[in-house]
Amino acid sequence: MPIQIHPTAIIDPKAQFGKDVVVGPYAVIEGDVIIGNHSHIHHHAFIANGARIGEHCIVHHSAVIGNTPQDLKFKGTEKTYAEIGDGTTIREFATIHRATEHTGNYAAGTHDGYTRVGKNCLVMAYAHVAHDCLVGDSVILSNAAQLGGHVTVESYAIIGGLTGLHQFSLIGGYSMVGGGLMITKDIPPYSLIGDQPARFGGINRIGLERRGFTTEMIEAIRKAYKFVYYSGLNVADGIASILAEPDLNIPEVRRIVDFIRKSDRGIISH
Repeated sequence: MPIQIHPTAIIDPKAQFGKDVVVGPYAVIEGDVIIGNHSHIHHHAFIANGARIGEHCIVHHSAVIGNTPQDLKFKGTEKTYAEIGDGTTIREFATIHRATEHTGNYAAGTHDGYTRVGKNCLVMAYAHVAHDCLVGDSVILSNAAQLGGHVTVESYAIIGGLTGLHQFSLIGGYSMVGGGLMITKDIPPYSLIGDQPARFGGINRIGLERRGFTTEMIEAIRKAYKFVYYSGLNVADGIASILAEPDLNIPEVRRIVDFIRKSDRGIISH
């Protein structure tokens, strides 16, 4: 099927399209844009300079990808990007802004200032992914989830509707964060987060089972978090206790240890 562009769409001739791309009525696509094969841009969507959209993506009406960041340090001349992975769906009125020069090695001249949303993600209506965010694969951002600048969400995490993530927050993979929360601390992998104020509520057992984690893996994760959250030890001593347990020497538990060690903001309390 050839490229289909509605006659009312406004397309810069420098924009690059793969095969079988569909662009709906009144969509606006600027010049420094690449859209991969079989992707569909619905009516009234705005695809701004710096957008890089993969294959088999769907961008619903009035969504915005690649607009300039809401950061007063941004001068407007930096060549930065907003990258969307293959198979990702962006729903109505969602916004994904391109990066600033403060991402990666931009200052070293490699020009890799990217906001990235990975493959097979679902970004629901009115969600916002701010400048310099890194969102992994198969992440779900529910309706009106709001990511501040420089947030990292690892693969297979789920963020509930109306939940806000403080800038520079780190959300571990396979975690599930409830709706209507304000997250100001890092969320370690496999966590279930709820209550007001937000707190660690155990492991995301159902989510892990659905993703193929074995009973033994889930039990090891649960045991590791007992040392971190329920032993009465401080975090450093809890980590030491984990490392002293031979049966916890598995990749899934090492991921927890590595995450906590690299956390700058500190992990959420229980």
